[in-house]
Amino acid sequence: MTARLGVILLVHTAFDRAEQVARHWARAGCPVVIHVDRAVPRARHDAFARALSDEARIVFSRRFRCEWGTWSLVAATQAAAETLLSRFPDVGHVYLASGACLPIRPVEELIDYLAARPETDFIESATTAEVPWTVGGLHEERFTLAFPFAWKRQRRLFDAYVELQRRIGRRREMPDGLVPHMGSQWWCLTRETLAAILRDPNRAAHDRFFRRVWIPDESYFQTLARRHARRIESRSLTVSKFDYQGRPHIFYDDHLTLLRRSRCFVARKIWPGADRLYDAFLTEAAGRAGRAEPDPARIDRLFAKGAERRTRARPGLWMQSSFPAEGRETSVTAAPYTLLHGFAELFEGVEAWLTASTGARVHGHLFAPERAEFADGATVIEGALTDSAALRDANPKAFLTSLIWNTRGRHQCFQFGPRDDQSLNWTIAQDPNARIAAVTGAWAVPLFRSGRPAAEVRAEAAHLQAVEADHLKVLRSPWTAARIRVWSMAEVVATPAQALRSVLSDMGAPEAAELEMPRLVDLEGFGAFLQELKNQGMHPYLTGDFPTGPASQRAAPRPPRKPYVVREP
Repeated sequence: MTARLGVILLVHTAFDRAEQVARHWARAGCPVVIHVDRAVPRARHDAFARALSDEARIVFSRRFRCEWGTWSLVAATQAAAETLLSRFPDVGHVYLASGACLPIRPVEELIDYLAARPETDFIESATTAEVPWTVGGLHEERFTLAFPFAWKRQRRLFDAYVELQRRIGRRREMPDGLVPHMGSQWWCLTRETLAAILRDPNRAAHDRFFRRVWIPDESYFQTLARRHARRIESRSLTVSKFDYQGRPHIFYDDHLTLLRRSRCFVARKIWPGADRLYDAFLTEAAGRAGRAEPDPARIDRLFAKGAERRTRARPGLWMQSSFPAEGRETSVTAAPYTLLHGFAELFEGVEAWLTASTGARVHGHLFAPERAEFADGATVIEGALTDSAALRDANPKAFLTSLIWNTRGRHQCFQFGPRDDQSLNWTIAQDPNARIAAVTGAWAVPLFRSGRPAAEVRAEAAHLQAVEADHLKVLRSPWTAARIRVWSMAEVVATPAQALRSVLSDMGAPEAAELEMPRLVDLEGFGAFLQELKNQGMHPYLTGDFPTGPASQRAAPRPPRKPYVVREP
């Protein structure tokens, strides 16, 4: 007998839409267990249940009064999961969704996708120490402190009790040697993994601990799946986006093309009035993508641009929604110079190429921990500046200003990365003479090319990403005065000429009709390497939208890329 896909729906509003979606799942042969928030009046619940009583595949579970950020959401999910597993013994995977979730690909494609991966659990699961999932501060403390009060309904008590625990130094310990993990609430687990979580001999201790965790629906299953799963794909098959304040984006009718582009199986959160979306996706042939791998990163760039526009506005635009403070910065250095972040890791021979193309003096990593890597291997340059790391680090700002002063008349350029000394990040970002071109995530290339397994480099990758993320916060600060360009690594790999020509322009190189570009390093298998890092609990989100298929689906090797010529029209 072929294992079926079972679905859990958590519903508290928009019951007409929830009914549509539940019937859609059921028509595809999926058993559906619905949990209705106990805050919903009994009459409304009963009417909803009667409307679905003609469908034998749809049943209801024990009700809990659910409140955001509390244990009740986990309890509701547990009750629904127990009902599903007991009532439908042929279910192979269980998909958790809400009444506001909408299947955006035919359910049959999801069933086939899971049937090809019978032992794989799809659940975002990352350690709190390595990935900044949270917005607002409570990372490890959501586990080490207790949260008996509701954040939305009892905010004063919530904040006061947190402060009290901090003052007395309270620290709860994880039960049974568990390592806390976090991720999206919306997962798809195998029957074996879900049953093992629910039947764990230590479940009572687990439940007692997580009952006082903040937002446990984003950590309970994510933590316990690490103990019981055979294979975890640390990603969700549901596309859900959040704004810079951590609030979920709502999808409307004009997001139809965007949702299709994601190739995900389910989308959250859909506006109940989005008639076009429900009509388009709840049809038999709508949204067919065949065997395409779910790839929500395909739309991440648009959301990132939207967040940047929302938080930083457009340069020079003064309006009531974005009124920037007047800066008082003055130039730190004597002449323009260029900082290249990530280019040396991504392009072979980029330093020699830039020297030949611009006439500038192109250094290596001037702030490397071992020494200042002056151009052409020099140990001393103008101004009697030596490559000594000790002398440089005694006063990094003086080192930089002296370098630019003594070499004025010739443009200076140097490489930079998360392994280098970060003490001048603010100084350079506030310098109007600085030209900063950054490729985020390029630190992963040396780790990938080292041949070391993902499990071995995970901690180093997490550290480098954290350092780079802090640098990006500086670059994106409203107080910066430098000329800054930032690309993800995926963007540069897709269109390398655009980034390189931008660098040449910033360095004052003349326009050329034909220009031979440096060769990209070999990145065959890089996407699979990133996915393995995710599977180990470390999410390299700064690299951009590289394909996230498992290592077993790596493409066959291609011949090395040849140098190419870009011609201006």
